[in-house]
Formats: sequence, structure tokens, C-alpha cells
Amino acid sequence: MGSYESPADKSTSSAAGNGPTTPLKAGGPEQPGSSRARVGTIVWGLIVLALAALIIVSRLGLVALNGTYVLIGLMIGAGAALVVGGLLSARGRDKDSSTGKS
Repeated sequence: MGSYESPADKSTSSAAGNGPTTPLKAGGPEQPGSSRARVGTIVWGLIVLALAALIIVSRLGLVALNGTYVLIGLMIGAGAALVVGGLLSARGRDKDSSTGKS
């Protein structure tokens, strides 16, 4: 018959025999606050949406866009959003801190 390892056997030894492995934990994340979206992810998502909207508007012929000015505007907006989002995130992190830093 074939060799069958139960999940309990797999959590104590690795397939290559290099030593014990950590068992997989079932359930949610370890910290309840760890599922918050990152500022960078939100900003890059907004950049992609803005580019898509600008492409649609330019293809419809409603507005003639200069590509250089569009890129400069997007970079300025993204940079400002990243700085402001980072500051707000750091400020929120200091409030949640149990060490009393502010």
C-alpha cells in the first residue's frame, strides 16, 4: 500500500527530512488590526483608476489630453497621497501603541 501521512505527521517533520515544520493555523489573522489596507495599495489603485478614466475620456474625444501633463499630475497627486496617507497611518499607529509614545 502507499505511504500515507496524516496532517499531524506532516506538522512534525518536513517532506525532505530537514527537521520539524510549523503546523498551519486555522482561522483568521493573528492580530485583529492586521487586515487594514495599506496606503500604497490604495494609492496605486487610484492611479490605475485615474489612468483608465483618462483613457476613456480621451478616446471619446471629449477632451484632448497631453500625456506629459497627465503623468506629471498623476505623479504629484500620488506623491501627495502617499505622504499624507503615511502621516495619517503613523499618527493612528501612535494612538494604538501601548508604550505611550506620541
